[in-house]
Amino acid sequence: MKRTILSVLAIFAILLAIICSAGCISEQQNYDGKSLLVYSGAGLKGPMAEIGQVFGDKFNVTVDLTYGGSGVLISQMATTKLGDIFIPGGEPDYQNAVKKDLVSTEYQPVAYHVPVIAVAKGNPYGITTVEDLAKPGLRVALGDVNATAIGKASVVIFNKAGILDAVEKNVVLRGATINEVVTALSTGNADAAVLTLDSANQDLFTTIEIPVTDNSILVTPIGVTTFTTQPELAQKFADFVASDEGKAIFEKYGFPGYPNKKYT
Repeated sequence: MKRTILSVLAIFAILLAIICSAGCISEQQNYDGKSLLVYSGAGLKGPMAEIGQVFGDKFNVTVDLTYGGSGVLISQMATTKLGDIFIPGGEPDYQNAVKKDLVSTEYQPVAYHVPVIAVAKGNPYGITTVEDLAKPGLRVALGDVNATAIGKASVVIFNKAGILDAVEKNVVLRGATINEVVTALSTGNADAAVLTLDSANQDLFTTIEIPVTDNSILVTPIGVTTFTTQPELAQKFADFVASDEGKAIFEKYGFPGYPNKKYT
């Protein structure tokens, strides 16, 4: 009798394992060969490229990433109505896409973007505060206000300091992406720039922190487009990016992780 019960239990365990295995395989096959189109801010290229690879390997999905300034990406989404995910550099750009009915009103904050002042190594112009960017003759590179999150943040910072007009006289470049601002500074075409901490290469630049009370800290949000044809998979990717595993990858690239939350 005892042997019979053990045999039945063994058979039951085997059947349970087969069912579980079939279920897991079925879930994997549901995504097999599928692809996601992700619109990502240019400044997020490092972590997003790695996350796309990790997610793709884990779920057998191809993750295609399109990088650019948020303004350009929003225009592309509005024109094509193609794609699944939007992750810009800051919440104002996401809200702009919400107003155009391009993305879900529900989104998840992923990481912080911290604006800093960046100058050539050694700080040859003695920049110590935001106010110093208004010094006559200083060449300043900034992100485009209509295309980048850092451009919008810069306006807020300068308005707080009451120096917006004075700094504007020194602007020699407004980059359509933060990468263009980095290039202008690294090639000597600008003396100072407002970058995000993660984009300010410590081997090339000296960075000056902006006090929290004077700063405009950015939050990187992620959400699903309103026209995705695969909302379940798109949401799965967004959840992965906002998970502890995704945030750990962001932190590896210098982005402080944001607490686990979801906003609508």
